Amino acid sequence: MKILLIGANGTIGKKVSLRLTKKHEIISVGKNSGDVQADISDFTSIEKMFQKIGKVDAIVNIAGDAKWDKFENLSEDDFYIGIKSKLMGQVNLVKLGKDYLNKGGSITLTTGILADHPVDKTTSAAMVNGAIHSFVKAVVLELDGIRVNAVAADLVEDAKEKYEDYFPGHTPVPMNKVVDGYIKCIEGKINGEIVRILA
Repeated sequence: MKILLIGANGTIGKKVSLRLTKKHEIISVGKNSGDVQADISDFTSIEKMFQKIGKVDAIVNIAGDAKWDKFENLSEDDFYIGIKSKLMGQVNLVKLGKDYLNKGGSITLTTGILADHPVDKTTSAAMVNGAIHSFVKAVVLELDGIRVNAVAADLVEDAKEKYEDYFPGHTPVPMNKVVDGYIKCIEGKINGEIVRILA
């Protein structure tokens, strides 16, 4: 398969890319790195990316920003960081990407445990993750022959040092288990699913 992997150089993206390259052709995308550069918070940037790349068999997104802070400190603009990037960025990847998928293609999005189990300072991030879960379930009702799923992992092993203080009592998920979630979406036949990856 020819797979477009957005966020290929991130913590999770690196491991997913490593596994996928064993069997598939990968086109890596990052804001400032990869085979192609694109910013998912910008509709035009996504559009140009697809025009440049052309048809693929699968689109995988492991990118998206959201502001982490106390609710009382979050401004409306702070909320829009997550809305424009992680929420609408992924919605637009589906909206535009569906026309660049070969028959039987799939789109895999990324959310996280915060949708179900938020922690302190994650009101904005939890909100957009939950919205993507609802979006995935709804959009598949209107897309014929295109599968859309989302992977929602708990705190991952490779990010333990950076985020463990935010996630007291969470057992980090082994990276191979996280990668398996993406493989399930890409190589399997599931559709409209939120693949929750817990330790």
